[in-house]
Amino acid sequence: MAETILIVDDEQDVLDLLVYNLQKAAFKVSTARDGATALQKARDELPALIILDLMLPQLDGTEVCRQLKAESRTSLIPIIMLTAKAEEVDRIVGLELGADDYVTKPFSPREMVLRVKTVLRRASGKAAPAEVLKFEDLTVDTGKHEVSHKGKVIELTVTEFKLLATLMERRGRVQTRDRLLTDVWGYEGDVDTRTVDTHMRRLREKLGKAADYIETVRGVGYRFAGQS
Repeated sequence: MAETILIVDDEQDVLDLLVYNLQKAAFKVSTARDGATALQKARDELPALIILDLMLPQLDGTEVCRQLKAESRTSLIPIIMLTAKAEEVDRIVGLELGADDYVTKPFSPREMVLRVKTVLRRASGKAAPAEVLKFEDLTVDTGKHEVSHKGKVIELTVTEFKLLATLMERRGRVQTRDRLLTDVWGYEGDVDTRTVDTHMRRLREKLGKAADYIETVRGVGYRFAGQS
């Protein structure tokens, strides 16, 4: 069964371009031209992924993202932010709200389709066999897709979960930002490594005291404490 992509943008030419290329790539497509409609469709249809423009009538994209990530039924739906704004702060805000990726306008339709496929593949959790990773009072159960610290469950996005699990699996070994982009995000080539730093900052905030287990290796990347 074809996966459904919800495209949210108030520009008809952008909608037409994305609908054509995603349908050509064998996806089903649903569309919305304002934030309120986007919220309702996301809740009713539970799409496999949402492409979400930041600048929208009624509710802007950041508020739509915030509400979807706050609701249990929609919190795990991957979101790719789409915006005409190129400033770093707009990208960071979207990622901090829980978006999985961002694409700036104008964009290549081919690149967008590749990004959609990459995020969906990452969200599917097909990468590794189920196992339980433990370090002191932190537990990551890849089978249940659950993280707990001192017995208390910590809610993470799909990307945050995979980032933490990857670091724990390679405990004691430094992981460069480029390596993490390849292994966690599935990206190769010229991709902004600040994406890693933004997700890491949000992950550490959610982990609380357990964030101390993740060490920053200045100028290189990150390492989970302890021996492999």
